[in-house]
Amino acid sequence: MGIEEFDVFVIGTGTAGKGVAKDCAEAGCKVAIADNREYGGTCPNRGCDPKKVLVGITEIIERSQNMMGLGISKMPEVNWQDLQKFKLKFTGAIPAATEKDLAELGIKMYHQSPKFLDENTLSVEGKTVKAKKIVIATGNKPMPLKIPGAELMLNSDDFLELEKLPESMIFIGAGYIGMEFAHIAARLGVEVTMIDTEPRPLSNFDEDMVAHLTEASEKIGIKFIFNAKASKVEKLRKYLRVTAETKDGEEVSAKAELVFNTAGRIPSIDELDLEKGNVAYSNKGIAVDEHLQNTTNKNVYACGDVSDSEGLPLTPLSSQESRVVSANLIGKYNKTEAHYPPQPSVVFTLPNVASVGLSEQQAKEKGFDYVVKHKSAPNWFNSKRIANRHYAFKVIKDKKTEKILGAHLVGPEAGEMINMFVMAMCGGLSCKDLKAMIFAYPTWSNDIKGMT
Repeated sequence: MGIEEFDVFVIGTGTAGKGVAKDCAEAGCKVAIADNREYGGTCPNRGCDPKKVLVGITEIIERSQNMMGLGISKMPEVNWQDLQKFKLKFTGAIPAATEKDLAELGIKMYHQSPKFLDENTLSVEGKTVKAKKIVIATGNKPMPLKIPGAELMLNSDDFLELEKLPESMIFIGAGYIGMEFAHIAARLGVEVTMIDTEPRPLSNFDEDMVAHLTEASEKIGIKFIFNAKASKVEKLRKYLRVTAETKDGEEVSAKAELVFNTAGRIPSIDELDLEKGNVAYSNKGIAVDEHLQNTTNKNVYACGDVSDSEGLPLTPLSSQESRVVSANLIGKYNKTEAHYPPQPSVVFTLPNVASVGLSEQQAKEKGFDYVVKHKSAPNWFNSKRIANRHYAFKVIKDKKTEKILGAHLVGPEAGEMINMFVMAMCGGLSCKDLKAMIFAYPTWSNDIKGMT
């Protein structure tokens, strides 16, 4: 049997890979796609979407707890099994639906991670295939912790598939994944301990905003062990014990029924044999230029979380980068460059933490003449009416133009409100322009006028 040849071979079926494959097929290219997991990628199957479904129930719990004695007299009961069945309504059909969409476009599908044999040749499912262009869109995966007992740990995928909740959990890593799952578990009655090498959670987010979240986390029972590096996991009779070493050299430990590795994510590239394909990469992903073309193998492009680009590892950025790659493959060759508007990030804890643009330190380093408006506002109407105790903001603006350089929020609807700042920044609006607008009242969005 001869070697099958394709115009475009896409590795990865998430938002980025699927988008490129569809665009190229609709343009008349002969396209193949491969994935070593269920089709559809992380976000709809085992990431953003199912996580947000679980967060939904905790929003009800939190709101009820805050309003006890203020109109609520009895807490709702949670059934984890029913919640998991509800979650499946969002995730269950994704793989088959994705494959159906791709098949209708005549895209050849493989269910294995390909390996490079040379710059244009791949081995997949025991077959050798050639492609004029290869697109890597494999995303990220949990970063392994190379410590004794690592095999005893679970990851975020496992959390989303738990048949029942245990009495206790430990999360190693207090980044956004660890914090989000810790909040879900704690609000559903699980005893939660978090271990992190940093002196606080969410080291990439504004310290003052995160301080509010840390306080809220401790109030719902989450215990933190900071400045500590996990060194081993041991199985006891009933529990698992995690031992960690602090920066002062002290040994500390914690016990729980389950231990989760939430130490971060890394590019999913280790199975590709990139060296054989002359594909340059770093610990941040596939090395790309402004066209998202690999810097050493010009037949290769990368988009989404796996590309070492200016884009953050977020679903909206994956969509944007996929469009850039598609344009360069089927339009005027390499005429489209990747441009990155302000990119918001949200941690879906309760309260949310959200950020867009520059931090104070970054504004200083870039030489801006700026002012900062920073306030804790739990007594503002929208917060007070739901008995919320954690609501704050920090807005950094150019002193002369009054344009927003960065916005950092913590609060119940910070994940929605940050989008208003994104629109203002993309539109080049000044704080004076925002204050002149009429927003519906009393809405959370109207509060941004008071923040600027």
